Amino acid sequence: MPTLLILFGLRFYFYSNDHEPFHIHVESSDGIAKYGIENGEVLLIKNEGLKIKDLKLAESIIEENKEIFEKEWNRFFGKDA
Repeated sequence: MPTLLILFGLRFYFYSNDHEPFHIHVESSDGIAKYGIENGEVLLIKNEGLKIKDLKLAESIIEENKEIFEKEWNRFFGKDA
């Protein structure tokens, strides 16, 4: 499972056998969450244990890095433009 970034105790990653649409998994010592990006907007899809402050931080980090994350997703799955 490719790790995109580790920052402030949060690990941002996707699974090597993941599926579309593009989404990011986030993991901390408290749990996991899943975020999608739809029409440029970061959306929380699922949360299993992350604290509110970590969810907000993760959303902010994804917002700032969404183009890089999506480019890595596309590169990994052979969808380079």
